[in-house]
Amino acid sequence: MKIPTLLSRFAALVWRPLKDNLLFFAAMYLLGCIVAWTTKLPYKHITLYENLYWELLLDNYLLCLLLTLIPAKVRRWVRAALALLLYLIALVDVYCFQQFGSTLNPTMLLLLGETNTREAGEFLHTYFNLTLLTGKTGWIFLLILFHISAALTAKHIQPQLPRLNIPSRRLQSLLGAILLPFLILSCVNSAFNKQAVLHIMTRQNVGDMERLLTGKHHAELYKPIDRLLFSIQANRLAAKQLDRLIENLDSAQVDSCSYRVPSIVLIIGESYGKTHSQQYGYPLPTTPRQIAREKTGRLIPYTDVIAHWNLTSFVFKEIFSLHTVGQQGEWCDYPLFTQLFKKAGYQVTFLTNQFLPKAKEAVYDFSGGFFLNNPKLSQAQFTYRNQKTHRYDKGLLDDYDAIAPDSGPRLTIFHLMGQHVNYSQRTPYNRRKFTRQSYKNIRHDLTDGQLDILAHYDNATLYNDSIVDLICSRFEGQDAVVIYMPDHGEECYEGNRKFFCRNHQAVIDYELAHYEFDIPFWFYCTEKFTQNHPELFQQIKDARNKPFMTDAISHTLIYLAGISTPAYHEQFNILSPSYNQHRQRLIKNTVDYDTLTPPQNLKKTKK
Repeated sequence: MKIPTLLSRFAALVWRPLKDNLLFFAAMYLLGCIVAWTTKLPYKHITLYENLYWELLLDNYLLCLLLTLIPAKVRRWVRAALALLLYLIALVDVYCFQQFGSTLNPTMLLLLGETNTREAGEFLHTYFNLTLLTGKTGWIFLLILFHISAALTAKHIQPQLPRLNIPSRRLQSLLGAILLPFLILSCVNSAFNKQAVLHIMTRQNVGDMERLLTGKHHAELYKPIDRLLFSIQANRLAAKQLDRLIENLDSAQVDSCSYRVPSIVLIIGESYGKTHSQQYGYPLPTTPRQIAREKTGRLIPYTDVIAHWNLTSFVFKEIFSLHTVGQQGEWCDYPLFTQLFKKAGYQVTFLTNQFLPKAKEAVYDFSGGFFLNNPKLSQAQFTYRNQKTHRYDKGLLDDYDAIAPDSGPRLTIFHLMGQHVNYSQRTPYNRRKFTRQSYKNIRHDLTDGQLDILAHYDNATLYNDSIVDLICSRFEGQDAVVIYMPDHGEECYEGNRKFFCRNHQAVIDYELAHYEFDIPFWFYCTEKFTQNHPELFQQIKDARNKPFMTDAISHTLIYLAGISTPAYHEQFNILSPSYNQHRQRLIKNTVDYDTLTPPQNLKKTKK
């Protein structure tokens, strides 16, 4: 057979999947475009996935290729069922975006699974109305109408096609030859994303999925079916860890409790590195209230404390678990310190401005909060919880003031929004002090836009200073100790890096570790505490320069409460004489923080 004939037949074969499923291909391609267009966030810096049209071409072609392998008599039914399924998923996805500002995500799926019949009925009554046809979902209904009309028309005229001989074999070869280079380009442009999506879907825990999705060059889950499959997988992996935590509820052992400190407060901040704290040498007045408390001698800042990860969810799991980095097993194999506190008789209050389940929830909030929001685990850990998040962290103080706790020992946890991006949304307008003019003598290297971002971050830090000060004031007059620690650090144009937020894919060098893992950390002791516990107060002061990693904070909290449990280990408690100061501080479970050395140019700058 001659080469031109072979090429002609090959080109005709390339075209055949579209020849047999042309209307389905066109409708599904348009469906992908409509979903992308209608779920794009209305911000200038948000753009459509750059390879959207190429990858849609490849995905729909491969789908048609698979349909071609099915016998013709069965194919039309499979095709109709597949179209119905994809339309339904797309409608749900776009409707979620229309009503809640977010496409399908793991939390939505989790909330759906926890919805009973009455709640589902109320939801349908509230949300399913004419907006289905007049809103963004209306475009999908128009496409469905077009698809059905075109299918009926094609069925009516199909008997005439053989007589007209359309399309001819030569035309099919020509169309296949035109299509082939587009398919090749689609493969090239889609290769990275296909590999990245596969990498995410095959992870073995939710944290790893989150880490990959929050990286700079992450996978684009641009189709509703992809987002649904991701949500199913994330919930499946979370459920496995929840099962292990729930299995360990009854085995968590508390032998006794002395209630050494009757009121313990843990404040967990957000995205706050030492480099922007006036208390740690920053040139602008970002922490005046904390400095004022330090001058009383009862706020003791620690000098060498780091987080073990620069992702909130990874940090939270280790903070709450008695597991520490390097120990055998996983975090979910150990009891949660909040569970032990409640079992010991403490009233445990958890006030969070992030980890409440809601439809519009990012993957990192789902990953960090699923074990706190599970009904059975939440009941085992907490006596009181807030029911809604707030625009600003001051709202958590109002939540606290509304609680009327019984007398008795109390553990109170505040989880702030702190300096989480977007920084400009973290401070009330009338509380903003810093502007780009604040840096005119110290940051000549930044553009006006970068200076604005820097000012927003420092304003958020100053506002955070006022919030932690108000929290401390709530416990004056009590026998109480307050511990403050952010979940991790944050970069905001440090040195010459011209970067803000966090870098999740970079190799960890000294500068990245210094900016994104070094964190402020302090104890604040009330006057009554210092009177009642002079030896413990001295222990807190003596430990201020010891190296510490916050994955072990639960052991210090257990010690402060005087809880006797087999899960407690003195070598992880920074206040204990048996504390292991030489413990390896592994960040991201890979790099020993204490072996990193600054580059030569940084050494010279510091001198």
